[in-house]
Amino acid sequence: MKDRITPLAKAFFEEYGVSRHHIDSFNIFLHEGMQRVIKEVEAMEPLIVPQGFDTYRLVFGKLRILHPVVREADGSSSLLYPMEARIRNLTYSAPIQLEVIPERDGVIGEPVWADVGEIPIMVKSDKCLLSGLSHEELVEVGEDPYDPGGYFIISGTERVLMSIEDLVPNVPLLEIPRSGTAEEIARLFSEVPGFRIPHLFERRSDGIIYVSWARVPKVPLAIVLKALGLKTDQDIVQHISEDPRFVEDIMVNIETLEEEVDTQDDALDHIGKKLKIGQGSEYRIERSAYLMDNYLLPHIGKGKKHRTEKALFVGSVAERLMKFHKGELPADDKDHYGNKRLKLAGELMEQLFRAAFKTLANDMKYSFERIVKRGREPSSVTIIRSQLLTSRISSAMATGYWIGGRSGVAQHLQRLNFFDTMSHLRRVMSPLASGQPHFEARELHPTHWGKLCVAETPEGSNIGLRKNLALFAKLSYNTNPDSVGKHLKKVLEETSSGRRNA
Repeated sequence: MKDRITPLAKAFFEEYGVSRHHIDSFNIFLHEGMQRVIKEVEAMEPLIVPQGFDTYRLVFGKLRILHPVVREADGSSSLLYPMEARIRNLTYSAPIQLEVIPERDGVIGEPVWADVGEIPIMVKSDKCLLSGLSHEELVEVGEDPYDPGGYFIISGTERVLMSIEDLVPNVPLLEIPRSGTAEEIARLFSEVPGFRIPHLFERRSDGIIYVSWARVPKVPLAIVLKALGLKTDQDIVQHISEDPRFVEDIMVNIETLEEEVDTQDDALDHIGKKLKIGQGSEYRIERSAYLMDNYLLPHIGKGKKHRTEKALFVGSVAERLMKFHKGELPADDKDHYGNKRLKLAGELMEQLFRAAFKTLANDMKYSFERIVKRGREPSSVTIIRSQLLTSRISSAMATGYWIGGRSGVAQHLQRLNFFDTMSHLRRVMSPLASGQPHFEARELHPTHWGKLCVAETPEGSNIGLRKNLALFAKLSYNTNPDSVGKHLKKVLEETSSGRRNA
């Protein structure tokens, strides 16, 4: 048996290694994540435009990442290898160039490639100079051929990004609250890139369901559905459930519609009053509609065109709460690993790059307007302070303080021995505070089998909150929901056409 397992284990580690999850995730960030951030920001539109133009903006196009280089004091530059970065206390990073396209009165000008900063490069990733080198070639450039990679070099110090464990986004989880007036609740974190909004659905003892999101507190379910464009009581019933067992529960919620809440505008005005938005009903309605379109379930979409889909989703969560109340659905286990997701190096770097690039875009806007006030049209290159983005990213990676107030995300890689390094590269951190009991979260769960090491966890306050991936655990990565939707649509069309032909 041992003779059969050994070759398989050796083949697995030769292909995936111990830090493949970090490297693959970072490669996705390099090839897709950075360009996704550029597309989100899209352009820099100044409030003050040069004389002779009605509109002026700088559109951000393609992004390209060069290989790691070191710039000497005399102005010369050369390729930078990880070992040189360690010895000379340098940051192993690569320059980023962005295509900036001026658009004057709708006329697109000549694109300019501008340096916007530098991004730290993960050792053994696609942009690393060690990628693809053989055993002999690695020795020739002074590298350990058995080094797994998957970490960064910041000012000569090896830093590794921890895998962060978090609850699955965009899925409502049912539970019975330990305190408060609600009997059953459903929690949901609606998440899109750069955006995470907590939602709470509460069912109280009188059967009324309340919805809370962002800064909107406890709005009755029927009013939320009215505000999303449902006109009649029949529409509300159809969007929640047509099961006769739930008719009474639905009618209890419909009865919360007061006489003054008859139309969509009335429902939006009711939400505006609840938020204490002044300045007349028209402004209240407009502001409430903006909150509904942009902050209610943003993962479904933003804008008026997604209101029907949001109403169906809200109705489905309400139906789940009713089934939960009748005992037809069990409470969701938050410690089940199917309800968890890991944020890897690529996703963490995308969060950091998004914040840094938006800061750079705002700085570009300020510099542009300052030069325009002097009566000149500024150059696209001169208004970019590339050091701003570089320092913002390097500072976070050097200190470990991350976007969202997390600390300890980037840690000094442990090199006591190879097993210590391997363990550190596969470490998983929980966002729960180590000073709190969290008894259930600390316990071993059956679903950890094959995913997390059942033995390796520290003693003391971090027990059960700091874990490690199992040696043979292999991670999957996020798939673009649009591409999944296209494939599902194609399958449905083929299925329906096949039935018609039959």
